[in-house]
Amino acid sequence: MSLRFLSAARAELVQAAEFYDDRVTGLGADFLAEVDAALARVIKFPRAWRQISRQFRACPLRRFPFTLIYAILEGDEILILSVFHQSRRPGSWRTNLKGG
Repeated sequence: MSLRFLSAARAELVQAAEFYDDRVTGLGADFLAEVDAALARVIKFPRAWRQISRQFRACPLRRFPFTLIYAILEGDEILILSVFHQSRRPGSWRTNLKGG
């Protein structure tokens, strides 16, 4: 399986890591390591997480209040649509679909 991020999802990832690192030095790296672990789980078992629509799935992180929103595309590609903070309005991650 290959992995690709929408640019908006990549921006959310960077913003969250910077936020955590501003709070405690090294916490941003811990956040990125947790995202990497979740991505590894998604790649290994792409259909294991709950469907939030016909096309999209959600894999929550274990330590941080974020969820990876993703789609499984043809050709065994996983597209990360959002690194979604769980306190945001549900469904607001869909705005990422407009900007790519």
